[in-house]
Amino acid sequence: MTNIILTTESGADLPKDVVESETVKVVPMHVIMDGKDYLDGSLPVEDIFDFYNRTKKIPSTTATNIHEYEQFFNDIKAKNPGSVIVHIGYTSKASSSFQNCVIATEEMDDIYLIDALNVTGGLAAIVLYAVNLLEKEPAIEPEKLVEKIQNIVPKSRLAFVPGSLEFLKAGGRVSNMAYLGGALLKIKPCIELKDGKLVSTKKYRGKMSVVIEKLIQEYFNQYNLDKEQLFFIYSIGIDEKIKKNITEIAKENGFENITWLQAGAMISSHAGPGGLGVAGIEKE
Repeated sequence: MTNIILTTESGADLPKDVVESETVKVVPMHVIMDGKDYLDGSLPVEDIFDFYNRTKKIPSTTATNIHEYEQFFNDIKAKNPGSVIVHIGYTSKASSSFQNCVIATEEMDDIYLIDALNVTGGLAAIVLYAVNLLEKEPAIEPEKLVEKIQNIVPKSRLAFVPGSLEFLKAGGRVSNMAYLGGALLKIKPCIELKDGKLVSTKKYRGKMSVVIEKLIQEYFNQYNLDKEQLFFIYSIGIDEKIKKNITEIAKENGFENITWLQAGAMISSHAGPGGLGVAGIEKE
């Protein structure tokens, strides 16, 4: 039986227990503040917001570089002779990380690369789908596993409302930023992944508690989701009452397993404090 090892980037914001158990091997992306480069995962998220409050500057982020990928994969190979690596990567439409990965593995064997065309919870949903599939079918052939993962990539749906538009604008990751001019009118945008790109698709007005409830209800109505698993993604600063309320809404809509993911330093550098999103996979 082939030993298959799943890998991804820190921008997937996987649950802490999955990362610590090394069920999935995670390579860090980068956050840069005051000219210093920090590995995502080693930097407390609170430091991101403290930096902004102190300097009014937004931290920048960079992708995992080619050399880091080479070291990452070679280390896995050295510790797991004969293994096959399936890498499920952060969308190539919003970062150079996946392209760096492609270059790093040009001379390597037994490595499959999948562009998840998604970020944070949307990427986590795909990675954890692969984890569950491997648990159910431990003897699955790598090619079959890759085929199944690729089939659900376009079915992973992520939508979120950022906590701070200043962070999102500074990051420059949303393709239609002019739409966000409504921030001056206290309008909150819904950001979704469309063909791997972050796009502002709707706008809401009102308190965050009202906005999030509208977002969740519309998300449930829009997509025919697999009820087995749902992910909520939050950045530090969100009201716990909001989290409790939408958890109840999800249960009322029949979702069996609800997982909360905290946005790490890299994602929080773009979304800001107090943001919240939802991710799931449409039925096949």
